[in-house]
Formats: sequence, C-alpha cells, structure tokens
Amino acid sequence: MGEAELRQLFEQKGGVESVTVMRDTDTGRSRGFGFIEMSSDEAAQKAIAELNGFSVDGRNLTVNEARPKAERGGSFRRGPGGGRGGSGGGGRRHDSRW
Repeated sequence: MGEAELRQLFEQKGGVESVTVMRDTDTGRSRGFGFIEMSSDEAAQKAIAELNGFSVDGRNLTVNEARPKAERGGSFRRGPGGGRGGSGGGGRRHDSRW
C-alpha cells in the first residue's frame, strides 16, 4: 500500500496533513508500516476508532497513536570533539501497520 492509497483511505475520516510509508533503503519496498499526520485530534481519534482492524487487500490494519522515539544510550562521536546524534520531534503522528 502506498502513500496515495493511505491518504485516500484516511481522508475519509478527516483532514490529512502528511503520509509517509516506510521503505527498505536497498529495495525501495514498503516495510509494512507508515505514519499519517491528521489535521486534528478529532480526525485522528476517528481514524483510529474506525480503521483499526480494517481489512485492506486481505490484511488488517493496525492503527494507533505513534509513540515517541525511544532514547538510545551512549553518544555518537565523529572525529576530534565528537558530536551528538539525535532528532527533534513534534506533531501528532499516527502509526498504521499492514
């Protein structure tokens, strides 16, 4: 299932801000999950309630609110002085797996 199909499915439940399907970096094939950012909490809750367990192409969707990325221990050093890896967060994302 690609971004366009997910957008179309989730737009039936409310406004969609963005859709990202996670892909294998080597093959470009879908890894079976993605993230959909809805325009409001109400739309997100409706999508979760109505699409969790919904069957698409013989596979059931699992739709829930995305959890924050887990912190990793240690630090990343690059050359003299090193540096720290990390990423920012933000937005209300919802995880969809198939």
